[in-house]
Amino acid sequence: MAVYSLPKARFIQKVGNFRPISHQWSSKWNIVSRAVGTGRRSSQKSIQDTQGGGLVNANKSSSGDHHHHQHHHKHSKAGGWFTWSGVLLRWTPLGFCLIAAAQWHLHNREMDKKGLPRTATQWQMNVYRSLPLRMVSRCWGWLADCRVPKPCRPIVYGLYSTTFGVKIHEAAVTDYKSYRSLAEFFTRSLRDDVRIIDPISSIVSPCDGRVLHFGSATNEQIEQVKGVNYNLEDFLGPRWNSSEKLNYVDSLKLSANKEDTALYQCIIYLAPGDYHRFHSPSVWQPELRRHFAGELLSVSPKIAKWVPGLFCLNERVVYTGKWKHGFFSFTAVGATNVGSVQIYIDEELKTNRWLGIKPGKDKYKNFDELKLTKEIQLNKGELLGQFNMGSTVVMIFEAPKNFKFNLTTGQTIQLGEPIGNLAENYKESLI
Repeated sequence: MAVYSLPKARFIQKVGNFRPISHQWSSKWNIVSRAVGTGRRSSQKSIQDTQGGGLVNANKSSSGDHHHHQHHHKHSKAGGWFTWSGVLLRWTPLGFCLIAAAQWHLHNREMDKKGLPRTATQWQMNVYRSLPLRMVSRCWGWLADCRVPKPCRPIVYGLYSTTFGVKIHEAAVTDYKSYRSLAEFFTRSLRDDVRIIDPISSIVSPCDGRVLHFGSATNEQIEQVKGVNYNLEDFLGPRWNSSEKLNYVDSLKLSANKEDTALYQCIIYLAPGDYHRFHSPSVWQPELRRHFAGELLSVSPKIAKWVPGLFCLNERVVYTGKWKHGFFSFTAVGATNVGSVQIYIDEELKTNRWLGIKPGKDKYKNFDELKLTKEIQLNKGELLGQFNMGSTVVMIFEAPKNFKFNLTTGQTIQLGEPIGNLAENYKESLI
């Protein structure tokens, strides 16, 4: 981003005005020859020039200069690619693009030979992160909050519903004209009878979406998608409640017998057409909130496969606490065009704030922390918050080692559906 602030206009103007020495001397010789020719013709009519021909000479001179400028413009236009400005403004960007494309192709071919996923290199991530996505997201948030004229609402919302597969018949209000803005339409509520919270399973899906990944989190490096990892400590933040002698995973566990339990994770991606509110996935008690003011990169499945540690880079709100089996955390991850993440139990939370342009700064490592003083008990299926546009929910929780997921990667899931159970004594242990 620092390149955008350079005073390029003055430099480009000077470079554009510069010409090779031979061309400058040829232009001067043409001017001298025209002046000599004009002087010879004027000597033959010196009397007429003295009595009023000055105006004629002026017209001839101006016409000659105009002809010279036209000739000079044609020459510059014809040889624009071969001037200094052409080299700097045309050949150089083209060369950089060709080099970048070649490196991209060679990197992908090397990853294919090693049998590894095609993840981004460091320079590719630097270029992607340098894009003004936070500014774009703030502009989109402002636009989405603008009032849409009532006659245009069925057209705008209907086109959006057709494009992204919105099931408007499930909404509490099905009349398009009732939604003042796109933001209100994105965060629409559902009818009470369209999502049934499973009464048996102790942990259910907190939202509508697509399952990106699920499984155990036995190491600090855990998968965000198959073959692409992120660091658990970078994601949740530094340890806060245990001795340094334990590894990070064990320091999160709250059960007395840590060997009998394990950490599990479940990642659900909310597409733009999904129901944008999220609910509590279980009966649990949040105790600590951490807000990481990071990037606003896209969290679509394609980008999640391409950018390692994506969830550690993006802005996110992490709530940690406890449930019946030990440690429990719920994280709402921001994304491109997500104007804000709103948590109903946390009125002090302000996301997507203007952080300024700070090239080279690792904003994703900065966070503010709030200890929830009053006891907050969330019930299973209780409304928790909302996104603007699509984003991602990450759950990391402690459970006995016989816990089994009943999910498949890539499946579509709805709010209230069970995501797993204990293999033994299912009903008795989870009621």
